[in-house]
Amino acid sequence: MQRDWPDLLGGLTLAALGAVAAVWALVHYDLGSLRQMGPGFFPAVLGAVLLALGLIVALPALRRAAPQPRIEVGVVVAVLAAILIFGLGLFYLGLAGATAAAVLVATLPAPRPGWRWRVALAIVVAALTVLVFSIGLQMTLPLWPRLP
Repeated sequence: MQRDWPDLLGGLTLAALGAVAAVWALVHYDLGSLRQMGPGFFPAVLGAVLLALGLIVALPALRRAAPQPRIEVGVVVAVLAAILIFGLGLFYLGLAGATAAAVLVATLPAPRPGWRWRVALAIVVAALTVLVFSIGLQMTLPLWPRLP
């Protein structure tokens, strides 16, 4: 019988990350109590929730059959390139520019043709990123490109 490998491996990965986070928080931080939560309480609970969600995804996949997953090299390269462009371009392009560039690169292997929807998506995602991280969370990230 062929297993549903994407769900099985994805769920086990989530469960492992949750377990590591919960154990790390339990070992290195004080939990406190429900009335006075310590610094380790939230990471431990979050890790336990991630562990449970991972198992909820992985356990049914043991009995479910699915076709063998196929790795599309173009998609993998585009996603990795988008991550690198965002990470390396954040200082030089600013938050808005790095986000827009990453979205444009990540959408290159999409089956839908055209450039208008890619540009619209890049603008919307960049605007949402600026709203959430710069305005909402007030993170001190450069918004626009640094001029020499």
